[in-house]
Amino acid sequence: MDACPTSSRCGIEGVLEAYHRSLRSVQLYGPTNFAPVVNHVARSAAAVLDGSQYFVLLIITDGVISDMAQTKEAIVNVS
Repeated sequence: MDACPTSSRCGIEGVLEAYHRSLRSVQLYGPTNFAPVVNHVARSAAAVLDGSQYFVLLIITDGVISDMAQTKEAIVNVS
């Protein structure tokens, strides 16, 4: 998220710091559709059959989600 592959940021504090820093260089605009992202991550996680990895999807939004109903449905379906 911070566009630096050698970053030492970790934990939620590091994620939020990277998010706030990225806001300085991107412009947010819609539509914001999260259901495809949730489904993509779920497919990636399902492909790891041996349990050697785990996946955490953290969604940080400005509050405007264009496909809220579909996103909720996707989260419920993949949980």
